[in-house]
Amino acid sequence: MTSRLQTFLRSSIGKKLLMALTGLSLIGFLVVHLAGNLTLFVDSDGSAMAAYAQKLADLGPLLWIAEAGLLLLFVVHIGLGMRAAMENRDARPSRYKDAAPKGGRSAASVTMIATGVVIGIFVVIHVIDFRLMKGLLAHPDPATLAKVVVARLSTPLGASIYFIAMIALGVHLWHAFQSALQTLGLRHPAYDACIRKTGAGLAVVVAGLFAAFPVLCLIYKGNWPWS
Repeated sequence: MTSRLQTFLRSSIGKKLLMALTGLSLIGFLVVHLAGNLTLFVDSDGSAMAAYAQKLADLGPLLWIAEAGLLLLFVVHIGLGMRAAMENRDARPSRYKDAAPKGGRSAASVTMIATGVVIGIFVVIHVIDFRLMKGLLAHPDPATLAKVVVARLSTPLGASIYFIAMIALGVHLWHAFQSALQTLGLRHPAYDACIRKTGAGLAVVVAGLFAAFPVLCLIYKGNWPWS
């Protein structure tokens, strides 16, 4: 059984399926993470975000397990993406032309690797800023987390890095959601337009709301407009 599973996962279909599943899992994480970050908009003193961060900290070892699983998802997804890029590069151009439907390629699809690299670099910076800032694998104090986030994003450099990464995230999500469903065999001409609109809407909403943080922090220099 294990041998068959390994053989399947090493096959082209298996790798595409695993990439689709890890991609959708990461999208789910983004939605949950965004919901937590939006607590920053609830009040001006950061108490809502502090309460959210404290609930995560109270999970104790479970949080470490969740983070290890999340790290594994990132590593597998990035690894599969890089391998797919190398295989595509080595493939003959004629194979692309025959395999891709006319008009099937878009700016989002052809820049998946580039946007993926930008997102990967941002994740490393983000983890260093907000996860490793007080020692190896140490969480920031939940009570001061909102102030730390606002202070970091109130600088031109911090806001620019975050904003550019969110543009890359939006472009990546625009194609990734549709591609994952297609790989899983969930796309059908009857509701293909709905899937495309859902993917586009997801990309705009998720990336747009994430991008709102650095924009407001930079404009108001940490002094929220409702403070």
